Amino acid sequence: MTLTLGTGPLAARGSTAELNFSLEDAPKHRIVFQPDPRRLRAVVGETVVLDTVRAHLLHESQMLPRIYAPLEDYLASALTPTETSTHCPFKGDANYWTVAADGKEIVDGLWGYAEPTQAAPFLKGFASLYEDKVDAWFVEEDRVVGHLKDPYHRVDAHPSTREVVVRIGGEEVARSPRPILVFETGLPVRAYVPPADVRPGAVSAGSDLRTVCPYKGEATYWTVGGVQDAAWSYESPLPDVLKAQGHLAFDDSLDGVEVTLT
Repeated sequence: MTLTLGTGPLAARGSTAELNFSLEDAPKHRIVFQPDPRRLRAVVGETVVLDTVRAHLLHESQMLPRIYAPLEDYLASALTPTETSTHCPFKGDANYWTVAADGKEIVDGLWGYAEPTQAAPFLKGFASLYEDKVDAWFVEEDRVVGHLKDPYHRVDAHPSTREVVVRIGGEEVARSPRPILVFETGLPVRAYVPPADVRPGAVSAGSDLRTVCPYKGEATYWTVGGVQDAAWSYESPLPDVLKAQGHLAFDDSLDGVEVTLT
């Protein structure tokens, strides 16, 4: 996924891309700093602590992209410098601020590099928030679901006539000639099976586990063939996977769960 993760072309390892140029002399740990034209806002309580149209995305090997914005685009009255400092061999020594608004305090929630390394001078004057510690993010007027999307990551859902067979403990629990195949950047193709093509009585409610994907939505989990949380579905999916609404995908990373796609 993305430029620098999984099979991405700038991944430090695992890239499946074929290039007409060499990266042999490039650093093994790669950084790409790219302007992001979207208006981004971060909210703590009811207070907007960041409002920017000058953000940059930092793509870094084996990490999700991270938003950096000019320090002056953060709400100055919400920031208090702390004594915390950390060192990154690729970016430099980071200094931190506590972010506080409406009675909520995020200790060391913002960081920046006052004197970045010679390899990353573009970071000077920028700072980044811990995305998961603020109360809400907005892209233009849309509230973000999960983490902020990566513009190099996409999800496509396509109806297919390729047959998919699911076995749990060697016993067939689903067979479908009409799955929805979901293709997601850097990830294996995933088959979503209509509930009607799952063996009657094989599926029951799973645990209370819920996961949120910014590209697909919130997943509901199911027990299948006695294996808890062996499958999931998107009951109210985001637009990219609307075709897979209510269909079941099976977790073949679990022992005994086998998914075969012809």
